[in-house]
Amino acid sequence: MRRTHPEGHGPVRFGPPDPEDGLPVLPELSAVLAAAASRAGAEPVGGGPALLDAACGYGDRRGLPAAPDRVAVAPGAPALLVALTAAVGGDVLVPRPCAAWWAPYARLLGRRAFSVPTPAESGGVPDPYALLETVRRLRAEGGDPRLLVLSVADDPTATVAPPELLHETVEAAVAEGLHLVSDETWRDTLHDPHDTVLLSPAEMLPGRVTVVTDLVGALLPPGWPAAVARFPAGEEGNALHARVLDALTALDARVAAPIAAAAVYALSEPEPVTTRVADHVRLHARLAAAAHRVVVAAGAVSRPPRCGRHLYVDLTSLVPALTAHGVGDAQELEDFLTARLGMPAPGGHRFGDELEAPRVRLSTAPLLGGAAELRAECLRASDPLELPHVRDALSHLAAVFGDLRDDARRWESPR
Repeated sequence: MRRTHPEGHGPVRFGPPDPEDGLPVLPELSAVLAAAASRAGAEPVGGGPALLDAACGYGDRRGLPAAPDRVAVAPGAPALLVALTAAVGGDVLVPRPCAAWWAPYARLLGRRAFSVPTPAESGGVPDPYALLETVRRLRAEGGDPRLLVLSVADDPTATVAPPELLHETVEAAVAEGLHLVSDETWRDTLHDPHDTVLLSPAEMLPGRVTVVTDLVGALLPPGWPAAVARFPAGEEGNALHARVLDALTALDARVAAPIAAAAVYALSEPEPVTTRVADHVRLHARLAAAAHRVVVAAGAVSRPPRCGRHLYVDLTSLVPALTAHGVGDAQELEDFLTARLGMPAPGGHRFGDELEAPRVRLSTAPLLGGAAELRAECLRASDPLELPHVRDALSHLAAVFGDLRDDARRWESPR
């Protein structure tokens, strides 16, 4: 994470990485990669037959069927979003806050990116009325909004948008002629899948939605880049698919052959993969819930995490203490908490929030410990929260936020 100006608060060029799972690579996955390590080449642009078939099977099992000629695979979701943004054209709309990497890619292509507020109950999906107002205002001012990027299972807020909100937003977007990109990277990380309803926009209006899934969310380690895009059926979807392949060709965005072999295995979801996904989701759900209890007990505000390996925290109630420590904006809050916690705490400004808003995203992987053997122990433990190193990490988190709470009480203006 870097600022444009090391000593100032210039534009944020590079956002924080996606929250990692922090766990050892699945042995069966490592074996597949090792067996393919002698393959020096790369997949064709968009993916070869085996990779496309595996991606189609993955989508079929989630109610998102597609033939191979409506699917493309690239080395990571950013390459797909660059290609989609170039292919669709016009201005880009994103929710506020949103994944740190969405808006910079629009600006890289010379496109304008505009943030739309999200409702109180969840992030990732813009409020439908705010979306309509933003689109109409932009057009009245000569803008050309064409693309809306959203996520039902969200980074950074770790929430899952309710179907009724999603339906209203999707209908509003389509009524205004927008194409939707649904980032579904975190859909397989629901903390309580039996009590959480997740619907894809592509299930509601399949002709206007492209679904992008980065396998770093649940299936592959972060250093093994592979992501899948599923395009709408019909003439418009076919044309978009072709334009995206053109853009990927220009970028030479091809998946390395050993990574492709691992992706085929992961997308096919054999028992070792599904077991590991279930185990790591369960582990990070426990950690996220525990961290949420800590920050809320200190007086901070955070939506309960429902997916992913992170939570989003608003420290407005602790502003008196932060001001006393010289913290006046989200960048200074990031620097302050990163130093105090000993773990990354990227500020909300990296996710499109206002610089003045004291918000941060906290990830759960640092709570697992620094050594690989400690992290592996968390995966095996019946109650990882009782492991000494996890208890210590949560105690440290509680101490830092507890100190801020106590300082805020001392600095409150007398009534």
